[in-house]
Amino acid sequence: MTMSKGATSSYRLLHGQLALIRGNLKNFSPAATATAPATVIGKRSLVNQSTQLCAPPNSSPHDILTSFANLDHRRASRAGFPEAVFGQGKTPTQIHAILESMAKDVNQLAETTKDMSPASTAIIATRIDPELYHKVLSIGPLKHGSMEYHETARILSVRANSLSENQESLGETASSQSTSEQKQSVVVACAGTTDLPVAEEAAVTLSLSGVPVTRVYDCGVAGLHRIISALPKLRDPNVGCVIVCAGMDGALPSVVGGLVDVPVVAIPTSVGYGMSLGGMSALLTMLNSCSPGVGVVNVDNGFGGAVWALKCLRSKQK
Repeated sequence: MTMSKGATSSYRLLHGQLALIRGNLKNFSPAATATAPATVIGKRSLVNQSTQLCAPPNSSPHDILTSFANLDHRRASRAGFPEAVFGQGKTPTQIHAILESMAKDVNQLAETTKDMSPASTAIIATRIDPELYHKVLSIGPLKHGSMEYHETARILSVRANSLSENQESLGETASSQSTSEQKQSVVVACAGTTDLPVAEEAAVTLSLSGVPVTRVYDCGVAGLHRIISALPKLRDPNVGCVIVCAGMDGALPSVVGGLVDVPVVAIPTSVGYGMSLGGMSALLTMLNSCSPGVGVVNVDNGFGGAVWALKCLRSKQK
């Protein structure tokens, strides 16, 4: 098969970039990096960061559970959000043990750390269907926390015991603050009722992270008046980001992107007939959006969209 000139040019460019990356990785040495001058971005030194990442495993808090998990308990301090458990494909015993370890770590951290944010203590397992949840539950209660199941979102969350006496419920902190001091919120919108599992995965993740959430559901473009009537919620001054979930033609994020002045996180869903191709059609529509300020995550990735929105809010607060 003969490639066009444009395809050949793109291939050569990609090949050159990959060669450059391979060369940089080949020349990378933790020992050399430790003696190199520090390049500072904000308050963090690249040398310090690379030294931390290349440190021996026993020099940073982690937990190896027999042969099936090596938990990253300090991801929240490094990346802004704790490690989550992708439940699909894991056994009930594995999920139970992982959640127990995560709750134990939050309790230990609470003994030495004050004012931990809800996002840093969120313990979340995604893609937990009801059958899997009941199997996890049948193993017995957790020693270091309590489980809660969010059926539509297919999320199993854990509240560590050290947080049980906290009078402020996660996600409701802003309700007790004055309007001028309220946290920025996120609107989660979805085109149709069948998009709810993905939308709820995003909404519940944000709520467990202490972010106020406004839901605008079943507002697809086939009935354009529905999203127009939701404009007061979308344009509320406390809204810092909008998440839009849609399947089929995936047109809703482009419409919303042309109506709001905050970042829009587009989440394609696998909802649709025939040539929707399991969400591929919606994904391509969103990637080709003519509305600037619309970013796209993978098909059905409500959790990833929620964490992106959370980081958007944080960047505004810095």
